[in-house]
Amino acid sequence: MKQRVTIYKTSHALSRETQRAAEGTFAYVSEKGGELYIRARDGWRKIQLGELIHSGPSPSAASQTISRLPEGTRPHRIHSQELQEGSRGYQPSYNVLPQTFNAVPGLHLVALNTPLKGDMRGIRGADFQCYQQARSMGLTATYRAFLSSHLQDLATIVRKVDRNDMPVVNLRGEVLFSSWMSIFSGNGGTFEPSTPIYSFNGRNVMTDSAWPEKLVWHGSNTGGIRVTTNYCEAWRTADVAVTGQAALLQTGRLLGQHTRSCSNHYIVLCIENTYVGNTHQRRT
Repeated sequence: MKQRVTIYKTSHALSRETQRAAEGTFAYVSEKGGELYIRARDGWRKIQLGELIHSGPSPSAASQTISRLPEGTRPHRIHSQELQEGSRGYQPSYNVLPQTFNAVPGLHLVALNTPLKGDMRGIRGADFQCYQQARSMGLTATYRAFLSSHLQDLATIVRKVDRNDMPVVNLRGEVLFSSWMSIFSGNGGTFEPSTPIYSFNGRNVMTDSAWPEKLVWHGSNTGGIRVTTNYCEAWRTADVAVTGQAALLQTGRLLGQHTRSCSNHYIVLCIENTYVGNTHQRRT
């Protein structure tokens, strides 16, 4: 069934239509540079878009680009066509639209949208940021911070039944690890560094300048066990004299053993800790 994007001039005009709009309806608000929303059960949810492209590619070039994407990650044409026509060339980043998730079954490993110091208000504060940012993108699976703390060892975060058989994938479904437990085999969590790790808003943390330091906090040894002397006092301090365990992603090791001051802003990852199939990604 073809689904159109309704265009509104202001967010106030959008709010007036809340009760009349069916769940799943897309709406484009032209004020503030252009914003895209989807009608959820409890109101409108904002869909984060990519950068503004002032002079977009020709329709044929855009079509060729989309045709090169894997089948599971191609956007519905309605998004590209109607946003081009209705918003004067405002192009969404296709990898941040909800329907691009779940290209293959797996546990998704996703970065928070900004780097953080060691003070994350504890493991619960870090978990909450994973939860909050996943929900903002329409993801309803449970995401937990990829961190060891005084309450948990990193290796135990994922549910036991999913630790050995489900691959760990990025936001586009590209495989990073053959399974969760393969990360903790003692080799430092070796992976192919050319495979991107995306943030919840669709940016590649390996190349994006929003993360100038390509290190990821984890607070663990190579077996995924907490290092109590190096986890920023259970992720509650950014004191320059206190240290946390981190990994340099360019080395291709997710559990590299680099001790760094908790005052540094590094990547924080979130892991989908239970696989619940293709129905978990969007509310119905």
